[in-house]
Amino acid sequence: MSVGQHLLKPDSDAQTRLSITPATAGWEYLSFAVISLAAGETHMVMLPDQELAIVPLSGAGIVDVTGGASVSLSRDSVFTEIPRVLYAPPRTALTVSTGDRFEFAIGSAPAVGKYPLRVFEPSEMKSELRGGGTAYRQVNHILAMPLPAEHLILYEVYVPRGTWGGWAPHNHDGRDGSPYLEEVYYFRMDPPDGFLMQRNWRDDEDFDEVFVAHDGDCVLVTKGYHSTVACPTSHLYFLNYLAGNLLDEQRITPPCFNARYTWIQDNWDKDAWKLPVVAVPST
Repeated sequence: MSVGQHLLKPDSDAQTRLSITPATAGWEYLSFAVISLAAGETHMVMLPDQELAIVPLSGAGIVDVTGGASVSLSRDSVFTEIPRVLYAPPRTALTVSTGDRFEFAIGSAPAVGKYPLRVFEPSEMKSELRGGGTAYRQVNHILAMPLPAEHLILYEVYVPRGTWGGWAPHNHDGRDGSPYLEEVYYFRMDPPDGFLMQRNWRDDEDFDEVFVAHDGDCVLVTKGYHSTVACPTSHLYFLNYLAGNLLDEQRITPPCFNARYTWIQDNWDKDAWKLPVVAVPST
């Protein structure tokens, strides 16, 4: 996959707005898609050897489980409420339908079927405020330890306009003892006419990607450190699906941070400028 293909643009005219598989991404574990259903449309899925998780983005839908229950999923907006998340083990046949409209994300990873079908409620999800200064953000652990899965890990992150997510930069590509995790960043912006920038890079080889992305775009993190910044006029939401060599309880293992920048975590106001920086001489 070329560098340009690590930034994906949605197909606004298709039911499947985005689709990423190990074959198209050039990695091993993670698949991800964004599906948009109109009234009367359906989306069916049954994965023989993968677990999956569905995250509602907007609208309302019903997920019918063959031989089992029906699950209602809905969300006014990613900017107004925390979602219910549907988890399904391998060999579970699902049919998603809507009477109006329903947009949702669905991602999967290899699994053997250790955990049953389950709906994770917002009340079960950890939410935390991270960082400080111009890197202060909210992180919701919508499917992360201690919520059970085999390989899948899911977060939702809220970054105020003009500030950074993911600082100090971190990596999880197996370098320096970090875990190996493949990751997608799916972006929404409020208002949607803004833009963001994301950098993926390594400082020990010739690898440096910088993307300008917009509402509805998706960036793949195949390796390296990575951080994201929102423009000054739009707030930023991103949905992360991750999967890799961490299994079950190992999914709590943290990434490795770039030691060059971690000093700021001790004092986010250290050496901060106060304007004006340079005095104008009097005449």
